[in-house]
Amino acid sequence: MFTSVMFASILPEILITILGMILLIVEPFWKEDQRRNSGWLTAGGLFVIIIISLLFGQPGEPVAVLGGMIRFDWLGFFFKLLFMFAAAATALLLMDHEKAGHRGEAYLLLLASLLGMNLMAVSADLIMLYLSIETASIPLYILAGFLLADDRSTEAGFKYLLFGTVTSTIMLYGFSLVFGLAGTTNIYQLSQMFADGEVSVLLVFSLVALILVGLGFKVAIVPFHFWVPDVYEGSPTPVAGFLSTASKAAGFAVIVRFFFVAFPAFASSWTFILAALAAVTMTVGNLLALPQTNIKRLLAYSSVAHAGYALIGVVAFSQLGAASVVFYLAAYILTNLLAFGIVMAFSQATGLEDLKDYAGMSRRNPLLALMMLSAFLSLTGMPPFGGFVAKVFVFAAGIQANYTWLVVVGILNSVVGVYYYLNAMKYVYLYRMPNEDEENHQIILTRPYAIALVVLTIGVILVGTVFAPWFSWSDAAAMNLF
Repeated sequence: MFTSVMFASILPEILITILGMILLIVEPFWKEDQRRNSGWLTAGGLFVIIIISLLFGQPGEPVAVLGGMIRFDWLGFFFKLLFMFAAAATALLLMDHEKAGHRGEAYLLLLASLLGMNLMAVSADLIMLYLSIETASIPLYILAGFLLADDRSTEAGFKYLLFGTVTSTIMLYGFSLVFGLAGTTNIYQLSQMFADGEVSVLLVFSLVALILVGLGFKVAIVPFHFWVPDVYEGSPTPVAGFLSTASKAAGFAVIVRFFFVAFPAFASSWTFILAALAAVTMTVGNLLALPQTNIKRLLAYSSVAHAGYALIGVVAFSQLGAASVVFYLAAYILTNLLAFGIVMAFSQATGLEDLKDYAGMSRRNPLLALMMLSAFLSLTGMPPFGGFVAKVFVFAAGIQANYTWLVVVGILNSVVGVYYYLNAMKYVYLYRMPNEDEENHQIILTRPYAIALVVLTIGVILVGTVFAPWFSWSDAAAMNLF
């Protein structure tokens, strides 16, 4: 029977589907010079959906709906809001992309991927989880290779598809073994079977390893990070931003729910594995970011390092740990979208992406330079920006769980990150253009860029200063896991 609770649990997905249908119907009737309006329709529609979801779609007590396929709780609801906000900001940033902004199918693919991510966050069944992961991934494969005339874009799309297919297949094999052992695909029924001691630690380790291949690829942890720099560099910049934020957050939403719910009896084993992966991921990401001269590749390796920081909260395996992960991802989505948005705005005006090309940017557009400084200081972990508070919470969760050594590794890596982030800002503020004629090369922000970047900058500052409400939401989301 279709109840009001069931309807509320999938209200955002219903509205996203309706928005996609409206876009599909309306866009062909627009003239070529009007099709950029698809971005306004997509972003505006998503903000309306967020408001409607907050008014009519908030969960109460955690409940399983649709035959146990979906878990209607605050954890999934909070992640849905993050994904929809990220997609709305991405739609604004996509509008003025020279080759993709006027094509309605780009926005449809964005909405299709968003639909999959929303379902990833609430999946309580292995079948639903796998289908939602593929629903989120396939449109992103296409978006990464969307620029058919650009060899780098087609290479990015092909690599992302190839590696994604292989890792997804391995993960599916792990799911099939879990079903074979447990006789159920319901994630919330797996813990009892594993708690009864019917499965050896070695076998659980093997299952975790297989599943981590697919989920590790989604969040770009070492050694499943090798696709990141090439895909981020070749993809349209707004797509790279969406990949590095919403897609990564969706992967962490699955990791938190799946491991906290299905394997609590073996927490000492899988937390140690994830702790080792977190340490290696942070270190490799930061060290490989040091020599980069292309800003998109620098942000790609930075994204790898931040996956390692977020894993500390998962390793803590506590309510504070889960809450810190949710909060970290919220701050990271705002910050990294801002960083990629600035790269997009600069590239759109100049066609350049190397760090040396940013020389004199503070004189070409002081506001854009200031927003870039906010984004990079937040990524560094400096107060009063969101990245600082986010790192404090994950490090606090790690210390509470007696993973002090991992927190020390995280702090040392943060120091390494300071170097390459501030090295990029050195070009912006201390260097000049070759002819020192910045006045004749001003960077003008279009209205969509201005709206998106200002909102994201305000968000980064608010999360770092007025963080209590945001962390309360994160804590309420984490509470549903225990």
